[in-house]
Amino acid sequence: MHAVNIDEALELVRTWRGVDHVFSDINPARTAHLVIDMQNAFLEEGMELEVPQSRETVDNINRISAALSAAGGVNIFTRMVMNEDFEQNWTIWLRYFCGDRRSDNVKAILRPGTHGQELYPAIEVGPSDLVIDKNRYSCFFPGASPLQSILAERGIDTLIISGTVTNCCCEATARDAMQMNYKVIFVSDATSALSDADHNAALKNMVTIFADVMDTDTLVGFIKEPVPVNL
Repeated sequence: MHAVNIDEALELVRTWRGVDHVFSDINPARTAHLVIDMQNAFLEEGMELEVPQSRETVDNINRISAALSAAGGVNIFTRMVMNEDFEQNWTIWLRYFCGDRRSDNVKAILRPGTHGQELYPAIEVGPSDLVIDKNRYSCFFPGASPLQSILAERGIDTLIISGTVTNCCCEATARDAMQMNYKVIFVSDATSALSDADHNAALKNMVTIFADVMDTDTLVGFIKEPVPVNL
C-alpha cells in the first residue's frame, strides 16, 4: 500500500473550507463508484503495464463496491481498450509517449477480448454492476466511453473514484468530472501508481482543486451513515 503523505495540502484546504471532507453527506442513490481499469494488463505480475501496488488495493475496492451496492448505489468498472479509434486517432501517444517498440506489446495486451483487457479475477463484480470500455485516459473524453450518458440516465451527481493508475486515468477522469459539476470523491488507499511520489502528487492535486480525498474506512462510514456538511 502506498505511504500517503498529503498533510500539508490538507492543512491548506482546511483554511479554505473549514472541514476535512466536503462530500460526507453521500446519497447512495445518486452515487456511482467508478473502478478505473483494474484489468489483468495492470495487475497481473509480469505484464508490460504492471502496476504492482494495484494488487494491494483490491480488497479496499471490493469493500467500497459492496458498501455502495448494499446502500443502493451503482458500481461501474472501466476497462482500457486499444480499439480502432485509439489506434487511428491517438497516434501521438502510441509513437511518442509509448514508443514504437513498446506499442506493439501494449496493443496486444489491450485489444478487445484479450486476457489483458479483462478485469482482474479478484475484482468482485455484482449482477447489477456495469462494465464499460474506454479508449482514452479520461472516461469523459468525447467519444471515449458511454459513461456520461449512463450517469445522466441514472441521475448521478456524485462519483467515487478508485482503481489505477492514480496519476493517469484516475486523475484524468476526476479532473474532467469535477469540471462537469460532479461531486468527486477520490480514495487514497484504493488507487495506485508506480511510486509513492507519483501517488502523493496526484492526491495533492485532487484534494486542493478537484476532489474530496478520503481513505476507504472514512468513505464506507459515510456511505453507511452520511454526515451533513456545514461550510
